[in-house]
Amino acid sequence: MEVSAVKSLYWELFPPMPTKRVYCTPIYQDRQLFVLGGCSETGLPLDKVEMLDVVSQKWTGLPSMPTPRAGAAAVILNKQVLIIGGMNEDQCPLGSVDIFNIDEGKWEKRTPLGQPSMGLTAVKKDGRVYALGGMGSDAAPQALVRVYDPASDHWHPLPPMLTPQYAASAYLKGNKIFVLGGRQGKLPVTAFEALDLETKSWTKYASIPSRRAFANCAMTEKCFYSMGGLQQPGPHNFYSRPHFVNTVEEFDMEQGNWLKSSRSTRMREKRADFSVGHVGGRMVAAGGLDATSSAEFLHHFVCAALDFQHLQNLLCLGNQPVPLGSVEGFHPIKRKWESLPAMNVPRCSCASLQTDNMLFVIGGVAQGPSNAVEALCDRESI
Repeated sequence: MEVSAVKSLYWELFPPMPTKRVYCTPIYQDRQLFVLGGCSETGLPLDKVEMLDVVSQKWTGLPSMPTPRAGAAAVILNKQVLIIGGMNEDQCPLGSVDIFNIDEGKWEKRTPLGQPSMGLTAVKKDGRVYALGGMGSDAAPQALVRVYDPASDHWHPLPPMLTPQYAASAYLKGNKIFVLGGRQGKLPVTAFEALDLETKSWTKYASIPSRRAFANCAMTEKCFYSMGGLQQPGPHNFYSRPHFVNTVEEFDMEQGNWLKSSRSTRMREKRADFSVGHVGGRMVAAGGLDATSSAEFLHHFVCAALDFQHLQNLLCLGNQPVPLGSVEGFHPIKRKWESLPAMNVPRCSCASLQTDNMLFVIGGVAQGPSNAVEALCDRESI
């Protein structure tokens, strides 16, 4: 594996989005970045759709979605953007599914999900879309798995996940969809399981060793990682209040287990609610929140993903902590984290999107919702 030099990595700052937003849904294809929905400065869902042409660096407003939504999942199928679920203005999960025809510039309604869901995870393979988990109308986590066939406009049920959860990380590797982490209400989930798309069966792997809210997961060719987060107090914890950690836990696919944690592989900074990706052969952690957060802010921070009223309180709080702008990358050969160029706009709660050679960081919170868009790039890959 070739690893680029730190000096070859840089942040490209794009023109700001016309609309400030958090919890939006980004999609990228053919040098075009689509940003759909999210929450406004008042904490309510948006129906706005904006597109950035990465070459000309110009934003274009597109026809609004039929339904305002935040926390939705989306995939792009050829020249169509499919957006699924999310939460509406009444704080209720959505079952609606809409599709945007890029060439025609029109939205169409499609067959809805069987049950409304927000915070579900979507993965596409061979022209089909798999929707996993989510939070239902009763605020309970779901184990539902559904596959969408765009040709027939029909959702088919698949065997449910072994662990109900929402806001999980999902990765496609071969014929398997791996699902890590997520939440059940305010509690983080440590489950790690995989759906075999050929046998339609689930396999349970050893759970993530430690329980951390707002941690982030990543996958490389041979390993899965769980990084950082907010450690909740427990009977064996020395701290009496929630605290951020720089923990990095690594699952080796060849060995089939979580490797023993090493002090040398911990991140340089303790952070939660940050962005992750891969650039220049490195795993990257960017922005987020650090240990300066107050107890009041942490309370609203934990609740914001569950309730728009908490989100409104969060955005209106005085003395908000300053989000991190620092960035670090894990060198897989040296097996250590190194400082990378900092973001132009420090933020947390960003939407991130990985392309072949760029990591986009979009919107988020920086003393209120942000309209900043930037991407970590590698000069050696240009």
